[in-house]
Amino acid sequence: MKNLLAFLLLILILSSCSKKVSDEHFYDPGISLELAKYRKQQVSDLHYTLDFSIPKEKDAPIQSELQLSLSISNLDHPLILDFNEKPENIKSISVNGKSSPIVHQKAHIIIDLAFLKSGSNQITIEFTAGDLSLNRNEDYLYTLLVPDRASTLFPCYDQPDLKGTYKLSIKAPKEWEVLAGAPEINSTQEGAFIRHEFGPSDLMSTYLFSFVAGEFKTANTMEGFPQKMLYRETNPEKIEASIPEVFELHRKSKEFLENYTDYPFPFQKLDFATIPIFQYGGMEHVGAIQYRESALFLDENATDSELLSRAKLIGHETAHMWFGDLVSIEWFNDVWMKEVFAGFMAGKIANPNYPKINHDLAFLTSNYPAAYGEDRTAGTNPIRQNLPNLKDAGSLYGSIIYSKAPIMMRQLETAMGEEAFQKGIQAYIKSFANGNANWNDLVTLLDKETPLDLQKWSDIWVNQSGRPVITEQISFAQDGTVSSLSISQQAEDGSNKLWSQLFDITLVYPDRQITIPVSIEGKNLVIEEAKGLEKPETILYNSNGLGYGVFPIDQSATAGYAQLKDEVMRAHAYINLYENTLLGNIPAENTLNVIREGIVTEQNEILMRLLSSEANSIFWTYLSENSRAQILPEFENQIWNLLQSDLAANIKKSLFSLYSGIAYSKSGIEKLYSIWHQDLEIQNLKLNPDNFTNLAMTLALYNHPDSEAILEEERNRISNQDKLNRFDFLRPALSQNNEERDQLFESFKDAKNREKESWVLAACSYIHHPIHQGHSVKYVPLSLELLEEIQKTGDIFFPKRWISSTVGQYTSGEAANDVTNFLNDHPDFNPILKNKILQATDDLMRVQKIASKK
Repeated sequence: MKNLLAFLLLILILSSCSKKVSDEHFYDPGISLELAKYRKQQVSDLHYTLDFSIPKEKDAPIQSELQLSLSISNLDHPLILDFNEKPENIKSISVNGKSSPIVHQKAHIIIDLAFLKSGSNQITIEFTAGDLSLNRNEDYLYTLLVPDRASTLFPCYDQPDLKGTYKLSIKAPKEWEVLAGAPEINSTQEGAFIRHEFGPSDLMSTYLFSFVAGEFKTANTMEGFPQKMLYRETNPEKIEASIPEVFELHRKSKEFLENYTDYPFPFQKLDFATIPIFQYGGMEHVGAIQYRESALFLDENATDSELLSRAKLIGHETAHMWFGDLVSIEWFNDVWMKEVFAGFMAGKIANPNYPKINHDLAFLTSNYPAAYGEDRTAGTNPIRQNLPNLKDAGSLYGSIIYSKAPIMMRQLETAMGEEAFQKGIQAYIKSFANGNANWNDLVTLLDKETPLDLQKWSDIWVNQSGRPVITEQISFAQDGTVSSLSISQQAEDGSNKLWSQLFDITLVYPDRQITIPVSIEGKNLVIEEAKGLEKPETILYNSNGLGYGVFPIDQSATAGYAQLKDEVMRAHAYINLYENTLLGNIPAENTLNVIREGIVTEQNEILMRLLSSEANSIFWTYLSENSRAQILPEFENQIWNLLQSDLAANIKKSLFSLYSGIAYSKSGIEKLYSIWHQDLEIQNLKLNPDNFTNLAMTLALYNHPDSEAILEEERNRISNQDKLNRFDFLRPALSQNNEERDQLFESFKDAKNREKESWVLAACSYIHHPIHQGHSVKYVPLSLELLEEIQKTGDIFFPKRWISSTVGQYTSGEAANDVTNFLNDHPDFNPILKNKILQATDDLMRVQKIASKK
């Protein structure tokens, strides 16, 4: 019998091996998971040699050539390269020295088996580079190819687990600087141009390939570790204050990561460029990191929090050299892995250098509100999402990846212990260096370092969405002591999911506090340590801010939040108050009063920013127009009086941001104008030129009678050409003429007018501001209809930010009906984009629910 079974098993294996791979989805638009898996088996040893000739004219085509060397292991199917451009952009194809016909369909170049051979092959393609991801401006350009945009620039295998090396040549105007992922080894002048030749790069995924070219200034440092920087900033104070520190922060980040991972810096260089209109804070291109310029260039009055944010950004992008670049993801369903580790390491790198900052507080306020902002919605998603086709990878990004994942990772490190966690990470880096890995690979290694069942733990935290709502059950004995205290958890979405997590419960008494650490795994947990304790004034759940979810709240105790001495406890109390307000448990007016009481006494910059953000959100979103009008005079005066008091500069900066965000009354506008016109100076409030520009725009938004003159005068103050271009782009959005604002928004139908995405989003925030919503609500349907096109042409964060800055600002029933009708009329709408709509319009729908209960 055993021999028979063995024979049958052998037949089964042989038959399965001989069965050809189904190519049903190979030729789908985008890159299907099936195609990606097959190509990983079919090709290897990829070497790209690329030549780009960049003309002076922004709109002139960029003539280019690719020489691709690769090894082919099987010839069951033709070679399928990715080139997401027009067929006419392909000029010629040569395979192993022979001319090949151009076959281009659904963004793929198909090379017939007749031209191929097993082993080494050479492919040469002459083409016109695609413009979609070149980010071309009049005097500079930069590539941004994440997650699947390399194929919009040049033909390639645009999937993360097919790494290759790149040898790059760029011909550019002679006035331009050029930065790429490998060191420049030669330059030759060719008339009005210079040809820059770069050596072979390190091994990298296609989305990490990049170059920057244009009229940039350069800075270099040889101290400790050679680095080169390109920048366009012109403010001499910012340049002097920032450049040496930026180099030093990169060096310190590199040294920390080498020590933490026990693996040396893995690439040839660590250069970077700062770009005025960059879409993200930064992007971790190998050897040529790109940053948003304003994130790195700070003035001499920068607060500790601003300095910490810059240090964390640099730590984040440097950490990616190990987490994402050296060890890369197999598929973009695990994009969160590289992001969570980069953010997690950034905190470890930067925090010790800022001992005055409460870093537990900073972690709480920077991650929890953002994570809740998506996880509380009907459009929430797991940290690890399904991704059948890479064309949808850009829509996976969001606060679940950037904010919930770090919360999960902190819970994991706390449960495992720091030493065991680091040991597992070092094994991960060594095991998969210069290769690719997925989440299960990491869990397997971490599992060896802990008795925890990480597979079970991961299934809830990583593979499923949502958050728990915690409730309490408490009873007292006749003598007033606690006879029983227990908590229960229920998934907010009504499912049977249960989270394993750690957090503290604090019983508050007039003269003391008793804190009880708890670990909840099941549905219910009895707090045995509370039995027999004196009845407390109140109980604060998750008092250390470690837990995740919505926790019980004692409405009678909210007035005492401002007196809580522990900053993390105080911050979580405010965050939990806000979440309970959105659940309809507490009236918005009551919550705003509690927050305003906190603002009066708060001395911590981080907490003041949290309170200001919550106050602004409740004021504009959860108060009716009549309620806002009633509260505004007193609210304005309260903040204005605080601005006149003796407060630290960083506190005043947050207070002024709040004041300018709500002071749309006649008296408020007059005060703001006096500050902008520099007739009035608030002691210890330090405003830079960018602040004055924003103030001029705010005055125009608030319909100051002299807004056109204000904007014209402000325009004359701006000396930086990049900032002037932005100002001119935004100016129609600030017009008091409805037709001008309409014309600008209508122009966004054309993808060319959406290229500068940060400018577009800023314009939308003005056009759809509550002040203009009575007129602009007619554009809610158009905002929704453009979303699919925006996903195709925009960068990864643009779809969600587009909906948030347009439809997401509305609170009216009319807007809610437009959203509901759109979703009903499009039952087959892209589910990922539908989730973006549900996330962005969560406040809009909650306002309707709360109003219906009144």
